Amino acid sequence: MTPEIVLLGQVQKFHVKEMELSFTQGRWNYDRWGGFDPISSSNAKPPGVELWAVFDVPKDQVDACWKNLTHTLSGLFCASINFLESSTTYSAHEWGFHPSSGSLRYGTLPREAVCTENLTPWLKLLPCRDKAGLSALLDRPSIYRGFYHSQRLRLASSESHSSGVESGIVLEQALTVVLQPNSHRMSKTFLSETKLQPNWSLSSIFGRKVTGRCVLAKSSNVYLQLERGLVTELENLQKDNVITGPDHVGSGGLKDNPGFELSVRPDKVFKEVNSLHRKSSSVLYEYSIERYSAFEPFDLGLTWKFPVVWSCPRAPLHSSRFLMGSGNQRGTIAISFISTDLEEGFLGANIGEDSCKLQADIFQVVPWYIKVYYHTLRVFVDGQPQAIAKVVEKMHVSPSEDKVSPGVMELVLKFPCAVKSAVLTLEFDKGFLHIDEYPPDANQGFDIPSAVIIFPNFQTSMQYLEDNSSNKSPMLSKFQEKSPVLSYTEVLLVPLTTPDFSMPYNVITITCTVFALYFGSLLNVLRRRVGEEERILKNRASKKAGRLPQLLSRLSAKLRGKEWEPPQSPSASSSFISSKLILKVLIVAGAAVFWQYYSE
Repeated sequence: MTPEIVLLGQVQKFHVKEMELSFTQGRWNYDRWGGFDPISSSNAKPPGVELWAVFDVPKDQVDACWKNLTHTLSGLFCASINFLESSTTYSAHEWGFHPSSGSLRYGTLPREAVCTENLTPWLKLLPCRDKAGLSALLDRPSIYRGFYHSQRLRLASSESHSSGVESGIVLEQALTVVLQPNSHRMSKTFLSETKLQPNWSLSSIFGRKVTGRCVLAKSSNVYLQLERGLVTELENLQKDNVITGPDHVGSGGLKDNPGFELSVRPDKVFKEVNSLHRKSSSVLYEYSIERYSAFEPFDLGLTWKFPVVWSCPRAPLHSSRFLMGSGNQRGTIAISFISTDLEEGFLGANIGEDSCKLQADIFQVVPWYIKVYYHTLRVFVDGQPQAIAKVVEKMHVSPSEDKVSPGVMELVLKFPCAVKSAVLTLEFDKGFLHIDEYPPDANQGFDIPSAVIIFPNFQTSMQYLEDNSSNKSPMLSKFQEKSPVLSYTEVLLVPLTTPDFSMPYNVITITCTVFALYFGSLLNVLRRRVGEEERILKNRASKKAGRLPQLLSRLSAKLRGKEWEPPQSPSASSSFISSKLILKVLIVAGAAVFWQYYSE
């Protein structure tokens, strides 16, 4: 049975209305790789495993369906997703993360290792797996050599999906990687170029070329996007006459820009039309793979003629999370926001008015052994303490319960648009775990999953000017979907008080030693007989005394005029040995009684 049939069958069996599963290695760098685009908001995930699902069942059956779903996904993807079955590792939400009406479950495993055992089942869900089409580029060493790797799987029933299909399940797969060109596979010009922006090609990044599309795919396209910041920089270079040549930004979208050179001419060029708040609009190149084959493979490459440096668009506020305090008893969780001056382009002249507000939603899950005191919430705006009611518009808190459920905090914050920095702090205590609840690497610390920061007033959709033939392009449709700007914070590592795990071994060792000495000596005494011991000693003495010593003793007795007597074992020695054995038994019995009393 194929993995597609198994997965879709289990989804229908457990009444999953919508589900998303991601495996991530590394952390997305929102400053360098962007935080205000559909890729960073939809495909950038927290480290480890993240799973959330919405069930179409009564509320009393949601937990049972969640447990069955985690076990099924764990077997299909060769991962530890079944650890999310316990109520201490997942949570139910009200409104902060996803509109669920009580039927959503969310869980993360920050320390889950991601490897090819997880990627192979994911590739088996593709129509041609990794044998043909664009998936043939997915060389395992090239992917896991990169800075970031995230594979995402999303399932949705047709009733809740925007595709318009009457019935069925929509499966969406996305693989997001951040790679660097391999200098050994590049030409000599790459080595001579500046390190600011290296030249690249598909063969230098993946080590492979595209030899055609999958026969089961309706369309197979490669898109190259020039971000807004890059387009702005190229326009500035043209205005400053640093690079000369025809300016086709208005009509062709930098199609013939002499700042860089493309190895393959694009089939179509799209320019963003909804970027009114930007100085420039992004440009999208489209390449169709249908006309390429094994005799003429597709190998897209870009060569820079001038060193160009630009910055990717970032979220309105750069968010980060860290720990404060010292010791193994108490601490503080701090969430920091730093303005990126992005809201100036959106809000214009109203940025300084008091009525202008910048909304940020926070969703955070804390394990039960981190006992957060939510009443200690403090807010600082531009270094000044603020009243909670002035900044927090809405708040939902579900305190943790020991060994039952984690703590959940959902906040809706309204900052002034002119805010430069803001900090939220929460105090917590560190709990104690039973020795059986510690993981094998407990001395490394315990993880607090990433917090989710959502900016609902900022949308990442991009509208490109396209003709009627490209209206059904899946990639352009994804760019046009309206979704809020979303980012994940760091995973916190909290050191807890850990016991000396060698003590059970020491106790077992000394107990076994005492019992071995006691029972060994006791059995030795009980099995030995007194008469038998005397006979053994007499036989030993008789064996030592031969005929010559007996003749000498008889001769000596005659000379002295005494009667000769045969040698016998002294009774004093036997009595001494018997008393010694009895004393040994008494000492061992007393030690055993003392140990029993001390242990109780």
